[in-house]
Amino acid sequence: MQPKDMSIAHCHASWVQFPVSPDRQHTSDFGRICQFDAAIVRVETECGIVGWGEAKNAAGSAGDYAALIYLLNNEIAPRLIGLDARDINNIWSRLYNGPRHVHALARGHGMPQLGRRGLNIAGMSGIDIALWDILAKSLDVPLWRLLGGRRTARLPVYASGGWAGIDDIGEELLGYVTKYGSHAVKMRVGVMDGSPEGSAARVRAARKSLGSGVDLMCDAHGTFTVADAKRFCYLVRDCDLAWLEEPVTGDDKAGLGEVRRSTAIPIAAGESEYTRFDFRDLIAERAVDILQPDTAVCGGITEALHIATLAATYNLRFIPHLWAGAPSFFAGLQVSAAATAGCILEYPVGANSLLTELIDEPVEVIDGHINVPDSPGLGFNIREEALIEHTVKIPWTHKTN
Repeated sequence: MQPKDMSIAHCHASWVQFPVSPDRQHTSDFGRICQFDAAIVRVETECGIVGWGEAKNAAGSAGDYAALIYLLNNEIAPRLIGLDARDINNIWSRLYNGPRHVHALARGHGMPQLGRRGLNIAGMSGIDIALWDILAKSLDVPLWRLLGGRRTARLPVYASGGWAGIDDIGEELLGYVTKYGSHAVKMRVGVMDGSPEGSAARVRAARKSLGSGVDLMCDAHGTFTVADAKRFCYLVRDCDLAWLEEPVTGDDKAGLGEVRRSTAIPIAAGESEYTRFDFRDLIAERAVDILQPDTAVCGGITEALHIATLAATYNLRFIPHLWAGAPSFFAGLQVSAAATAGCILEYPVGANSLLTELIDEPVEVIDGHINVPDSPGLGFNIREEALIEHTVKIPWTHKTN
């Protein structure tokens, strides 16, 4: 039997944009969410195995992907052609260290190129997710099998939404409990409410409606100042919050640590952090209780595994940010299924067609849980006709590798 040629033959990224119908749109501090965007990466080997990945530079419809698509198709993809798609660590090092990757590999320590954050890592994330998808498909196993096996066949979820005003927030969150069977829900707070007092009033209304049997999380999207975050925590100290997510900007790790030390509410963060090194700094600052990497941002599955190990090492929880398209969502699901520090999944309740319409498989929440897929790779099949239909036509020529 002839061995499969696993060298990379093609690599191409597309800016995919799904509009959100007016009746399903919501408003947050990002404004009115009218569409959902991502860079979807397709990598194909010479033997015909296709892997899918996702790279992100923004949340929902808050970003323009033209620069990231150019980077992926014109700078990153040409460097991959001919490489063995199974050599994931080697490829990650090549992209991270740039022209010094040979020295970095030989000496066992990083010598990263100057652009070691931002779009470069986001682009690498999309490639890395696709390569793990290829590796698992080449062995005809689900990805979790390669990560040491899954801890359980299904994972609990929390319904992530909560934008309604004070008069309707309780009804909105109770609707999630009824629809998904989950006893954990998350709502948005922060600048959208005008003040810590405004946010606290909505949280108190939510807790009153939910009662004591439902976990309630809050996400400020990094929009409080340190003083306002501390004020908010004080005002909701009797609301039994499961966690407060991104109370202050991710650029102020010291401030995040100050907020954590001021309250008994667990602090979560990480969706905008790059690589294990950013998470190391969060831990060193004693700023977090929960690590929330986004696989389409942090460096892909390879880095998410490192971050999950950090969580287990420092007795923290690992709960990836899954407000994403299908490749990033399933990547986070697969790592969570295998990670010893994994405990619950985020399920976005917003109108995310990149999760529901881009793939054949329905992502179903049953009795508050999502099944961990048994199919090879990440666990989904892309509807390529939907991808083509919703690809943004960028007005400059780019290579197809």
